[in-house]
Formats: sequence, C-alpha cells, structure tokens
Amino acid sequence: MITDINNEDRLVQQTFAEHLETVLGWESVYAYKAETFGPNGTLGRASERDVVLVRDLRAALARLNPDIPAPAREQAIEKLTRIDFARSLIQHNRELYGFIRGGVPVGWRGGSGDTRHARARVIDFRNVVNNRFLAVRELRVQGVRVPHYNRRADLVCFVNGLPLVFIELKAVYRNIRAGFDHNLTDYLSEHSIAHAFHHNAFLVVSNGDAARYGSITSHWEHFVAWKRNAEKDSGRLDAEALLDGMLAKDRLLDLVGNFILFDDSRAGGTRKIVARNHQVLGVNNAVASVLRQEALKRRFPSGERLVEYRVPRPLLLKVAEAPPPDSAYTVPLASGDAGEVDLPMMKRAHADLGRLGVFWHTQGSGKSYSMAFFAEKVRRVVPGNFTFLVMTDREDLDDQIWRTFIGCGVTDEKTPRAGSGRELQEILRGNHRFVFSLIHKFNQPLTEPYSERDDIIVISDEAHRTQAGKFARNMRLALPNASFIGFTGTPLFKHDELTRRIFGGYISRYDFKRSEEDQSTVKLVYENRGEKLGIARLDLNDRIAEAVEKADLDPD
Repeated sequence: MITDINNEDRLVQQTFAEHLETVLGWESVYAYKAETFGPNGTLGRASERDVVLVRDLRAALARLNPDIPAPAREQAIEKLTRIDFARSLIQHNRELYGFIRGGVPVGWRGGSGDTRHARARVIDFRNVVNNRFLAVRELRVQGVRVPHYNRRADLVCFVNGLPLVFIELKAVYRNIRAGFDHNLTDYLSEHSIAHAFHHNAFLVVSNGDAARYGSITSHWEHFVAWKRNAEKDSGRLDAEALLDGMLAKDRLLDLVGNFILFDDSRAGGTRKIVARNHQVLGVNNAVASVLRQEALKRRFPSGERLVEYRVPRPLLLKVAEAPPPDSAYTVPLASGDAGEVDLPMMKRAHADLGRLGVFWHTQGSGKSYSMAFFAEKVRRVVPGNFTFLVMTDREDLDDQIWRTFIGCGVTDEKTPRAGSGRELQEILRGNHRFVFSLIHKFNQPLTEPYSERDDIIVISDEAHRTQAGKFARNMRLALPNASFIGFTGTPLFKHDELTRRIFGGYISRYDFKRSEEDQSTVKLVYENRGEKLGIARLDLNDRIAEAVEKADLDPD
C-alpha cells in the first residue's frame, strides 16, 4: 500500500526542486496524482512502468543526429529502452552507460543499397544548451518483474529523457542513512523497480541539510559528500554544495562523460566507480595543464623549444650546485676550451614546456583511478594521438596499476608492458596508446632518442622517488619532447627543487588532513608504548669518543 508522505519530506523535495529550477536552470514537474499518460501526456509516458521519457529521447536523437534517418533513430530508442530479464542491473547499467557516453550503434541502408553504420548521440556533452534537463518530483514507478510492486521516487533528474540521477530525500530531522537502508536498497532490488536505475549515473541521499552520493554498487560506507567546487574552497557538508557541484548542467555532463568507471579488477564482481570530489577537481586541473601544454607547443614550434645561453666560468660552480629552474640540458665543453670560455647551456623557451605538474593526493585517495580518469579525459577532450607511458618504480605498483587499467576497460591484456630495457626501447619507437614500465628499464646505453614525438605523456607514480638518478636521466634523454606529470602520495619537501624542475609545481593537492576529514584515510595515531632499550656495553660513550679521536676528523 502506498501511503502519503509527510509534510517535512515534501518540503525538502520542494526545496531541492526549486533550487534546481531557479538556481541551476532545470525544468521541474510535480507528477504525483497530476501526471497524465500517453504521447501528449505530462511526461509522454505510456504507463508507470516506463522509466525513460521516450518523447524527450526521440526529440533529442533527432536534434543531435540530423544525418541519421528516423528508422535508425528508432533502433537507438529500442536499444536504450530494452529490458533483458536474463541480465542483472549492473550489466544493463554498464551497457547503457556505454551508449550514453559513446553513442548507440545503429545501421541502415543507403540510397545505393549499401549498409551504413553510425553511432547515434544521446547527449551533447560539449554544448549544454542542446540538452533538456528535467527534474520530476514524486514519480510513480511500477515494477516489471513483479508488476504489483509500486514505488514513488522522490526526485528523478532526466537528461534528454534518460533518468540519470535518483535523489532519495528524508525530513531534515532524520539521519540520511535511513534513505539508503530503507528505500534505495529496496528500489535497487531486482524484485522491485531496479529497471529505474538501468540508466543511472549516480544516487544521492539527503535530508535537505547533509547529502551524500554513490553508485548503484556502493555500500553505505562508500557514499561520500561533495564538499567543494575548487581546491582552494573551504569544505562544506550541506546539500546545497552537492547540488551546485554535481547538478549544475555543465558539471553533471562532465561527471557523466568523464568520471565513471566499471572495475572488474577485484574479487566480488563489477564495481561501479563514480569519482570522488577531490578526484574530479584534481583530474580537471591536470587536464587543464595538458591544454596549456598544447597551447605552448603551438606557440613554440618543435625547433624553437630549446634556447642556447652561456654562463661565465666563474659562475660554473654555482650553476652546478643549483641549476636554474627552467634549465633542461647542459652542453659539455670541448676538451680544448680555454679556461675563460663561457659555458654553453640550453634552457626551455618557456619554463612549463614538458612540465604538467605534481598531483599530490595522499595515500588512500584513489590515485590509480585518478590516473585512469586523467588519461581517458585527455583522450576525449584534447585533440591529438597521445601515448601514455605509465611509469612506476616497483613491480607491485606496476602490476596494481596495470590490473586496474585493464579492469576498468581503459586498456586490455594486449597493452605493452616492457619486460626489459631493450624491449622498452622497441615499444616506445611504436605508436601505442598505453605503455607500462618500471623506470629501471631505461637501462640501455643512449646513442639517440627512442622517440622524438611531443605527444607522449609520462605518468610517473610516486614521482618524488627515483627521479634524479641515471635511469631518470636516460628516460628524459630517450623522450626529449615528452610531457611529464608526477603522481605522488607524499608531499614534496620544502627544498625539493629537483622534482619541481622535472614536473613543475603542484597542480592538485589533497593532503592527509583533508583526506582524514573526508574519511578517505583513517586517522593516524602515534602510540608511545614506552619500551626501554638495554645497553649491553656500559663503556659505549668512551668507545665512541675514542673512535672519533682516531679518525682525526676536521670540524666539517
């Protein structure tokens, strides 16, 4: 039996819907006991079993795909609304997400009888105004496996007729976990209205004050808050921060298009990953750095990116001790140079050429996923044919990132993984989308660069380690025009100029304190157990003094 909701719940619904409408520019409809059915009805639904607003979907397909004939667009509608009772919720969701992000494959016969194929776009991710954003309050949904199951959704957010965001709301005095335990878990059951989530991007639970979001596979402990819309902002826990951060039209399209993964790399089945707040902000900063790098490359053509300059010999020692931040290579003097000849050196035409920055997100913040989000978004939004070299310094790290990328569908088992230095040399002379290697594989004598391409992006994990030795130097000589981004879970030391010279400054910071506040990292506690050391030789001080005296050390 369906009972009426209380006034407090309805007040929260109304507040959310009004914010979406008046602040974020959504259209809004109240459906309970007010919806009419049929092609010309309130939402165009034929019955309460429909969870896709086909009228809006058909209009969007025509608007976004004028070159695809109407019968082929109807194919797309059929694929987007089909329910296969042999498949699970996550299987439906994964396939439909692929259609939403990449287009629906359709085919038709051309005028000359040939078969043509295309992908029908469902959402225009680049031009917000080409899409319809509609929030529907109290939408009644009837089950399809068990038709007598009827549920009423508090607030469903549709984009071009597809139900992308499901918001469960409670009265302000209630704990928001109740919305997950008592409502969402019921709705997501295959015996309830699971088909309402086949197209879902993410779920939101709120009481009008606090708010959290998660995916259809998230347990409650993995529902998280959206705290800030820029890294410099102070954190907020209120529902308004989440609405403005996730449901502003451009931000929602960015999240749907670039910040969702399906991970098969761990035991327990497929997990749907929706990026956390700090990952979205950090990755967008990193992508912006790539866009700046592309602008610099256009400004400084290939032959003009290094500039020769000379340093007087009396300054040579100082230069050796502290190279200028924008120096790239030192050109050695010929053996016959006179003592007073200036030292010729090379520097970058611009300090940021080849430097994408340091991405410091503390341990437990999901750096492997951030790397995957970064690489995938660069491929989608930055023109070019990039190769990503994922570089680590330990076998276990290399294996973990490699498996994560495969599990998330970013790469596959055929993706090159260098087994030796010679093999790495051959791989980098090719044109692969991704390459995985340990930095120690840059162990071959260098007579010429492996590749002079300028569209190679080196992603260095734990960037503060092993970046100053022989292998790191070989890597930069082997890839002289590559761009470098450093991911690390450890902050740079105050005087760590070397890492800054290689990668640039911070492009994103998510430190331990913020991670602990967001419950991404458990609190670090130092416990003084008070164990006592026993000294077996009581003459230890005398022996140390005697050893120092024998060594005849100078004061330094």
